[in-house]
Amino acid sequence: MSTQPYPKLQETLWHEKLDNGLEVFILPKPGFTKTYATFTTRYGSIDNHFVPPGGQSIKVPDGIAHFLEHKMFEEPEGDIFSKFADQGASANAYTSFDRTVYLFTATHEIEANLDTLLHFVQNPYFTDENVEKEKGIIVQEIDMYRDNPDWRVYFGLIEAMYQNHPVHIDIAGTAESVRSITKEMLYDCYNTFYHPSNMTLFIVGGIDRQETMERVKKDQANKKFPPGGEIKRLFEQEPDQVKNEKRELELPVSLPKCLFGFKEEPGEQKDAVRKELASKLMLEALLGASSALYQQLYDDNLISDGFGHEYNTGPGYSFSIIGGETRDPDELVSRVSQALYDAADKGIPSDIFERTRRKKIGAFLRMMNSPESIASEFTRYRHKGGDLFKLVEVYESLTLEEINERLREHAKPDRRAISIVRSGKA
Repeated sequence: MSTQPYPKLQETLWHEKLDNGLEVFILPKPGFTKTYATFTTRYGSIDNHFVPPGGQSIKVPDGIAHFLEHKMFEEPEGDIFSKFADQGASANAYTSFDRTVYLFTATHEIEANLDTLLHFVQNPYFTDENVEKEKGIIVQEIDMYRDNPDWRVYFGLIEAMYQNHPVHIDIAGTAESVRSITKEMLYDCYNTFYHPSNMTLFIVGGIDRQETMERVKKDQANKKFPPGGEIKRLFEQEPDQVKNEKRELELPVSLPKCLFGFKEEPGEQKDAVRKELASKLMLEALLGASSALYQQLYDDNLISDGFGHEYNTGPGYSFSIIGGETRDPDELVSRVSQALYDAADKGIPSDIFERTRRKKIGAFLRMMNSPESIASEFTRYRHKGGDLFKLVEVYESLTLEEINERLREHAKPDRRAISIVRSGKA
């Protein structure tokens, strides 16, 4: 077991790659009563066309990664959630564009809950009957989200941006795609993406790192897995242009919802973390709650406290999202876009850059007191080729010139798309 000390953060991370390829990371937090564990596979909603190790190309229905996540909690002896609850733990899971995460948090019976997490994720139980039953549940979930204005405006923007890349497809899929999923498809995806060599186990909290690692190693040594191998993910070529400059729909909302953003070339994966942090710092400097523009928009009653921004990057995609509720979507888009274009021409002032950088570093240091946040963010950054515990170093190394260049690369009028949900009937 190797160690990686982070003196500035006063943390030490323990790591071991097991014989079956599973990477295990343990972050002891002496004095913490809560333990948080995540078991993550590098498999998300965009992975719908792939070549398994030593196999042939497979195209699966949209939403199957999310469907698989749901089905993993069912076993012959009953619901896994109930077992976690009996052991005093809270369990959950979620599927994103590029990963699926299974997790639990608990203050006691950590060993038993860890055993349960490893057991159910590595023991799929799919039958024709339980797959058919799940289809109805997932379709109801899809229908529910179709009536959710926040979800519709969010995915409406991504759909407007992307023409071919599967990032534009709803994570849950469609009712039609879900109904076409079979037990055999689920096993194909499980056997491809849930191999230990494609997974990461991260545990943080008041635990004994040696005992915990030995328990995991013993558990994995008692299980047999076929040899792993490279998984080839296949994506269609994505055009530079957005699919639609603007998408609108009507739903029963008290105020219109407006999101817009800029689609860009994803760039090299090795630069993904630095690019992400630079982009987030850039957006915060110009649009954060302490910015002059934010205050002007707020004073003019164009935005509410819910106005915000984010930046997303992953295999084959990179884009920003800006906006929230507003009385006048068109004016909001016009004013914010023009402010970004002006800033791209003139540059961000150095004092604003320094203040925003300190703010970002402070937020990161506060996050280090949250086992939940640490566990969630660690694997996300690792999948991008980064190290969560070195983010402060990346922030410190960013330059004003780099941020301004990032802004000029990003804020391009021909790469902008808009999504609006206006007041009206569903």
